[in-house]
Amino acid sequence: MRIKVKHETTFTYSQPVWLQPHVFRLSPRLDGALRLLERQFRVEPEPVQLSPCLDAEGNAVMHAWFSGTTDHLTVFSAFEVETLRANPYDYLLGRSADRLPVKYDDGSSTVLAGYRMRQYDDEAVPAFATELAAGVGSGTLDFLSALNQRIEESCPRIVREEGPPYPPEQTLALRTGSCRDVALLFVEACRTVGLAARFVSGYQGGSMDDQTPRYMHAWAEVFLPGGGWRGYDPTHGVAIADYHVAVAASRESPDATPIQGAFQGTGAKSRMKAVIEVQ
Repeated sequence: MRIKVKHETTFTYSQPVWLQPHVFRLSPRLDGALRLLERQFRVEPEPVQLSPCLDAEGNAVMHAWFSGTTDHLTVFSAFEVETLRANPYDYLLGRSADRLPVKYDDGSSTVLAGYRMRQYDDEAVPAFATELAAGVGSGTLDFLSALNQRIEESCPRIVREEGPPYPPEQTLALRTGSCRDVALLFVEACRTVGLAARFVSGYQGGSMDDQTPRYMHAWAEVFLPGGGWRGYDPTHGVAIADYHVAVAASRESPDATPIQGAFQGTGAKSRMKAVIEVQ
């Protein structure tokens, strides 16, 4: 499937400010299941330097630093990609991963340690995950499917344009949430039963999402021996195939934020406007 994305974000400031170094996470992730066909990226005012690199978790990021003052910051990102994975289950699950808890080998266990560590200390999410696991006989893929479906059915989607994800316990209690709220709930539930999981930000294409205006999307990935990192979208209750384009994945959700930075200016206030087109 071919997906085109245009994403323009503008920050306006009540008075001229000094922009601190920024990090942009807006490049499509080239992971073997996606082919980049076209790419545009612009920042205004023009930075002193734009420096592309890989962060500690393998995401393609752009570092920028600036000089002088400005009353705005505009970031424009556009690309066209071809997604290549039509079947989200095109792998052979390792025998050690058939049932929970998954047995990661010595090498991957060390690398994945951080992704198996829970971020929140509550009792509600472990109880929720344990009940689901018991209900499917602790089968790994059965658990992931049941978790995806349960969250989609019990936590109807809302739009929250600002703010970090709610703590998973709060999302469970509210029985509703934005895509980032339910993605974090999925991640924490997986970690509770010993699965390595991480938070993903990106874009969703296709006819599955008819929302106007468009927003960035969030979902989860789980590391499965034999399959590597595999995506699950609890907002829609689906396994990730060719309708999603990831731009960043991280153990903690703030490290997948598309634009991260700060400004200096006494008394200055900022306002953000984002326009996203996905075809």
